[in-house]
This record gives sequence, structure tokens and C-alpha cells, in this order.
Amino acid sequence: MKRALLVLALLAAGCGGGQTASSGKTTLTYGLWDDIQQPAYQKCADAFTAANPDISIKITQHAWDQYWQNLTTQMVAGGAPDVITMQASYYPQFVANGQLMDLQPMVDADKVDLTIYRPGLAESWVKEGKRYGLPKDWDTMAIIYNQTLADQAGVDLTNLTWNPADGGTFEKAIARLTVDKNGKRGDEAGFDKTKVNVHGIVPELNDGSLGQNSWGNLAVSNGFSYIDKNPFGTKYFYDSPELAETVAWFRRLIEKGYAAPYDKTSSLGTDAVLNSGKGALGMTGSWMITTYLGSTEQKFAFAPLPTGPQGRKSAFNGLADVIYAGTKHKDAAWKWVKFLGSAACQDIVAESAVVFPAVTTSSDKALKAHEAAGRDVKLFVDQADDADGTYLLPVSDHGDQINEIVGTALEEVWLGNKDAQTSLTAANTQVNALFGTG
Repeated sequence: MKRALLVLALLAAGCGGGQTASSGKTTLTYGLWDDIQQPAYQKCADAFTAANPDISIKITQHAWDQYWQNLTTQMVAGGAPDVITMQASYYPQFVANGQLMDLQPMVDADKVDLTIYRPGLAESWVKEGKRYGLPKDWDTMAIIYNQTLADQAGVDLTNLTWNPADGGTFEKAIARLTVDKNGKRGDEAGFDKTKVNVHGIVPELNDGSLGQNSWGNLAVSNGFSYIDKNPFGTKYFYDSPELAETVAWFRRLIEKGYAAPYDKTSSLGTDAVLNSGKGALGMTGSWMITTYLGSTEQKFAFAPLPTGPQGRKSAFNGLADVIYAGTKHKDAAWKWVKFLGSAACQDIVAESAVVFPAVTTSSDKALKAHEAAGRDVKLFVDQADDADGTYLLPVSDHGDQINEIVGTALEEVWLGNKDAQTSLTAANTQVNALFGTG
């Protein structure tokens, strides 16, 4: 009987959607995917609760793939976190399903200053006059390389050029960095591409429809544009010859032995392969700074992306915090999101230097924190400051379907089953049919 009463008491305490029955205190759930960032946001949560004792924050963290799988299921079931870390290319699908709250009325009522954010970030979260997120951070891309392997190869990666015909000095460096089982380099006679010990490049080819960590940056530097209008265009250009040329170049790296065959690529990710010493370089974003420069296995450094026919181009992306439309604690959730988007929280994140915060003054503090720790990462900021050096990743409806269609088409190319132009042209027809513009 006592056990039954205890169970009933526990069930009663668990009801109320985060409301603790005994204290009347609201507990908000906050979804994150990056475990490296979690400690910084826990500090923000502690500061927030100190100022708002009636609200506590419970952070739930899952790795990238599981995060989105869980979130989709939770949205359907009506049990998503109250506040959610959101990626710009993902949020339109949740908006279309009525699963995110419009923050604009609260932004207006509280006179939130949107000019504190780096230009271009706040605008990405508006659709048809409704605002769905407040910016939390931004990122640009760079080459990450194994400094020891680069020194051994005698290559300088600081000012590379690239073109889709012969790969420019970027391909020359990749070839030089590739080493077979007999110690022959990719640019030396007798190199055996079937028995490679260290691949010159570890491209993240399983990168969906965006190619942020691989082909996207070079394709845009070759003149490729994803979409007719960003955000919320309705016609894509995945059939562009400039993209097909870029994709074909990446495929040739595999054929030459400079990159691992797609079906033999490690499922552990680029960073794991580079940390093993089996790859010399890759492309990565500023959110990975501390992961690489804090490695105890290899000595890494960053270099700017290569300059393509249209200049050096980097994807520019930013995350935001959004509110689940089904939350039972809208006022408390807004207080938390407003704090997350403020300089007060973003200064705390800046001290940890795990990302570049969206608030401009906080971002400056993050750079100083990196410099104080001996990390040379100003190239990410320089790339972001280059007026013609970045492009926004496409934001549109049907993002999940587009990702699947284009990702499948690219996989056919990486596996050598189809040529780039044929596969991407067919995919583009399918993508634009989603908008009635095929």
C-alpha cells in the first residue's frame, strides 16, 4: 500500500508540463546538440535562474543526427523542449507545421534591439513578417590541417587557389600531402593510389544539400548560386554547370587516390579521421576551433579556404533559439530566449570561446578569449568581415525533402554510378517540382 501511494505521489509530481507541484517553480527544457557548448550555456542558465528564481532550466543534449530525429518525433507527439536550438535551414519545416512560436509581438513589446547582432543574422529568422528566433551565434569556414604532416610535405597552405579544371594549387597541395604505403607521395612517380596510408584530404561528402563542410564553398567560388532568393526562394539551381564541375572535381580526388573511396569513408566523421593521422586536411567551421586546437593526438592549424574563380567564398551560418509552439510556459520561455539573445548571456559564452556569439560586442570578446588562449583564429572573423567573402546557406520550405533528394543524387556521383551533371539535373527537377517551378 505504501509503495502504491509513493507511485501516485511521484506521478503527481511529474504532471504539469515542467511545473513542480510542491514549489510552483517552472522548469523549462532547453535542447542543444553540441556537448562542447553545453557548459557555457549551463552558466547562462545558472545566471538566468539567479535573476529569475521561479524558473529553472534543464538542458537536454543529443548529438546532431539524434537531435533532429528526436525533435521531429517530439514535435509530432507534442513533447518537444520548451526552447530549442535551431539551424536556419531546418526551421521552415517546423514553421510550416505550426510548431514554432512567432516572437515578433514579444520583440516589439519588449523593444528588443536587433541591431546588436552581426548583420544578416536576424533577417534569416523572419518569414512573412513573423520572427521565429533570436540569433545565438555565427560561423564561417576554413581549412583545418595537420601541421606536422604539412611540414613534412613542405607545403604552404596559407594562400591557395582553386579551379575545377586542374584544382589549382589546392589540388597540388592535396596530392603532395597524400602518401601511399611505400612512402610515395601523390605527386611522385610510382604513387600507388590503391594502397594509401594518408589521404591528402578528408572531405565531408555526406553533407546533404548544403555542402557547408565541403563542396558548397568551392561551388559558390566557381559561380554557383543555390536559389533565386534567400531566404524563402522557390527555384533552385542544382543543375548549374558550375556546381557539376565542382562535384566532378571532388569525385576525381577519389579516383586519383587523394581522398578515400566514398564507400570506405569512416562513419566517425572528418575530425576522427584527421585525429587518427590518416588524413592531412579537411574543411570545417569555427564551431570546431576548440575541438581541433585542443587535440592531444595531433597538432592542427587553420588556413583560409582556397580562392576560386569568383574569389574566396565561405558559407555564413547562424543558429538561433526558438520557442516550441506547444510549450505550457510561453512567458517563461520568452524570458529565457530573450536572455539567451542578450549580451549578458553571450558574453558568458564568449568567455568560453566555444563559438562566435551573434552579438557583435560579444563576438569581439570571444576573439580576445581565443587570442588569450594562444589560438590563432582571426581568419574566421576576417572571412566574415569580407563584404564579398560569404554567402548565406539557403533557407526555404521543403528543406528536409531537398536534403534527401540532393543528398541521394550526390551519393550516386561519389560512388561513381552517375556523372555529376546528369544526377544533379535530375535532382533539380525533383526539387523544383516541390515548389511547382520544375
